[in-house]
Amino acid sequence: MRQRGFTLVEVAIVCAIVAILAAIAVPSYLSSVQKGRRSDAKSALIGAAGQLERYFTERNTYSTATLGSGAGAVAPSTSLNGYYTLTLTFPAGRQYLLSAVPAGIHVGDPCGTFTYDDKGSKNVSGGTLTAADCW
Repeated sequence: MRQRGFTLVEVAIVCAIVAILAAIAVPSYLSSVQKGRRSDAKSALIGAAGQLERYFTERNTYSTATLGSGAGAVAPSTSLNGYYTLTLTFPAGRQYLLSAVPAGIHVGDPCGTFTYDDKGSKNVSGGTLTAADCW
């Protein structure tokens, strides 16, 4: 009489195939998730820049603008989903530089810190990818 079931060799082959597929799929998935989270930085920077331009139109200066949740803040200090922390600096005169630094579970992003300035220049720093790859 013949018994039904799987042999140990057949089970080992299936496990090996599943492991190979997982080794290929998981890094690709994680890269896709990181790429999707970058839109959080981009939208936060562009939104804050728009608010800074409005602030400048009303007050003729950027230098008194702040980020945060206080009464005088022009934009929040974190991105909408919390993957980035925003900072605002004033390098010279009537100029500003907005930066979005990865935070929390997104710290290992290969793009590093996103920057956006008063001239509309988009850049990244501290990562392994270029601005063209990230923006």
